[in-house]
Parts: sequence; structure tokens; C-alpha cells
Amino acid sequence: MRLRVMLAYAALYVIWGSTYLAMKLAVATVPPFIAASSRFMISGLVLLAVGRAMGAGRITAAHVVTGALQGLFLMVLANGGVMWAMRTVPSGMGALLIAVTPVWMALLSGERQRPTWIGIAVSSVGIAILVDPFADVRAVPISGVVVLLASAFFWAVGSLLPRVRPAHPDTATSTGLQMSLGALMHLGLAVLSGEAITSVPSSASSTSLWALLYLAIFGSLVGFSAYTWLLKVEPAARVATYAYVNPVVAVVLGAAIGREVIDARTVVAAAVIVFGVVVIVQQGRLPGWRRGRA
Repeated sequence: MRLRVMLAYAALYVIWGSTYLAMKLAVATVPPFIAASSRFMISGLVLLAVGRAMGAGRITAAHVVTGALQGLFLMVLANGGVMWAMRTVPSGMGALLIAVTPVWMALLSGERQRPTWIGIAVSSVGIAILVDPFADVRAVPISGVVVLLASAFFWAVGSLLPRVRPAHPDTATSTGLQMSLGALMHLGLAVLSGEAITSVPSSASSTSLWALLYLAIFGSLVGFSAYTWLLKVEPAARVATYAYVNPVVAVVLGAAIGREVIDARTVVAAAVIVFGVVVIVQQGRLPGWRRGRA
């Protein structure tokens, strides 16, 4: 049992931490909306099939509406925003910015604990260090930073939706609805934005295609399954440590594989942001914390 727990944590830390680099590799030659649509459609259909095979109850109209709303906030506005931002933002920096999701959780849930607000303040300082508004032209485009911070906000909104909307009781079916409906929305955005769907097979590199497959199988299926199982056998606050382990993994992989530069400012900002998030997570009181990255 203990070995299974350790393996699940390892999967959660490493896989979800690696998805930022995988997204950056995927969108290098595949348009972001097409990439997201492909990833979530594969994962969503597999999860719906698993739910059906396991005898999950019928899907009602209310379940579909909730799935569509969560698909919009989690898969399109949150994950889609991250994939779009990965075109210009280093994967390690992207993971650090997304690590402020618990801050949005605290704000939206009306958290009043003093340590939580201390963590919010600390994380805000870390973001200011990471993204210097007075930096020169070599700095990361501010548009990518804004989209990432907004993506963290939308993830928090989508995660808290089940508090006010009926979701399917079966985890696989509920997540499958979110992903498949979100994939259809991404496909619609791809058409509206003019992304050339027919040119993707010829223009996409093998690296991007492998990255997409990795995201669909490991990022969505394996990672989320490990997260869901851990929540059943481990304290939620302990499982939530993914929020500050993922950025460390992303920064290391970005430097080792993506050849991204880690300078002193990035190291200091990482330490400050992670510390602020740790202060918040350790409260263990944030509603919606049982919802992870897909």
C-alpha cells in the first residue's frame, strides 16, 4: 500500500510538473487550439468509456450543463490559456505563475484566515520579482503573463463550480464530460480563429505530436487518476503539495531539456512564490481543493 502511495505521489509531482514543457513542445508546431482539442478529446472519450464500462449512472441534462461549464473554465479558459501562453513564456516561469491558483481559491472562497492573506501577499511579491515591469525588451511578453494569471483564476472558478452545480457522481464520467465538451469548444475556437486544421498533419513535427500524446495519456489520464486515488487514501492537504512541487519540477525540466535559462531572479522568485503558496496550502481549508490539473 505504501509503495502505491509513493508511486502515485511521484506520478503526480513529475507528470504534472512536466506538462508545462510538454505543452511548450506541443504548441511549437501545432496551433494551440488544435493541440488542446486533440489532447482533451482523446482523454475525454477514454474516460467516458471507462465510466460506462464501470457501470456509471446515466448522464442527465444537468450533468451535461455542469460538464460544459467546467469544460469552458477548466479546459478552455484555464488549460487553453496556458497552452497559448506557452508559445512565448518559458515553461518553468509558466508553472510558477500557475502556482498562484490557491491564491484565487482563497479569494473566491472568502477565506479569512490571516496566514492565507500572508501567503497571498508573499506570492504577489514573488510574481513582481519574476516579472519585472521595468525589465528591458528581452523580458517575457506581458500578454503571456496576464493570460497565465487569468488561467489560474479560471481554474479556481471551474474547480469551485461543483459547490453550486450538480456534477456526475462518477469521477471518470464527470471528468470525461468536462474534457470532451471542452475539446469541442477548442475545436470551435480553432475554426473561428482561422487555425488551419488541414495543414496540421504536414506542418506538425514529430516532437509536437509526441508531446500531445504525452499530455493526453500521462498528463490527463495517469496524472488525474493518481490525484483522485490519493485523495481517497491520503489527507487532502498533503496531496495538495503538488501545487508547489510542480513548479520546481517544471523549472528543472525546462532547464535540462528545454534549455531554458535559470537566472538568480528566477530562483529568488521561485522561492518566494512557492513559500507563499505553502503558507496558504498548509491551512487545508480551501473549498474545491479536491479538484486538480487535468
